[in-house]
Amino acid sequence: MSSRERILGRVRRALADAPVDDTPYERAVPRGYLREHGERTVEETVDLLAENLADYRAVVHRTDSEELPYLIMRLLAERGSQSVLVPPGLPPEWMPAAGPTRVHDRAVSTPHELDRVDSVVTACAVAIAETGTIVLDGSPDQGRRRITLVPDHHICVVRVPDQVVSSVPQALERLDAARPLTWISGPSATSDIELDRVEGVHGPRTLEVVLVG
Repeated sequence: MSSRERILGRVRRALADAPVDDTPYERAVPRGYLREHGERTVEETVDLLAENLADYRAVVHRTDSEELPYLIMRLLAERGSQSVLVPPGLPPEWMPAAGPTRVHDRAVSTPHELDRVDSVVTACAVAIAETGTIVLDGSPDQGRRRITLVPDHHICVVRVPDQVVSSVPQALERLDAARPLTWISGPSATSDIELDRVEGVHGPRTLEVVLVG
């Protein structure tokens, strides 16, 4: 008798006197989850998002649509970026006419080519206040998943308040599970090795989130 057969035999014996329950799984397991923890105004929800993003060591900026291109230009200049990757559907008015060399999101780009890119600017699909998370879904204004994982500096623009929700359940209602979803809570970091925090292992070392009201 193999190990598999022995384990399955033990399972069968353990379940031998269990009552038969034909209730479908989705009804047998109650899910009385809260859709939101507490009541907040729109302004309070946006403030909570900014607070939790900063707690995850993301750099948070606030601006309006008129000042957005100047802010992006300043952030790229402060970073010393010589090249910036721009998804094809990013609103053209977001990017300043002058500035670093623009690199297009191409399917044929290799990881080595993407690694040489200094910065990437994207939009997002939704931002979650309670968890300080931004979610990308691969839409044209966000580009392929890898363009936000390989370059070391990511500027993500969040439209406020339209793209801000309080909780994960509210975010899931807006997202298409069939799309390539990337959930980002702060810059990439790991503490797997001797509990020493190392940033930039699985994605950008620096995440800057711009809340545009």
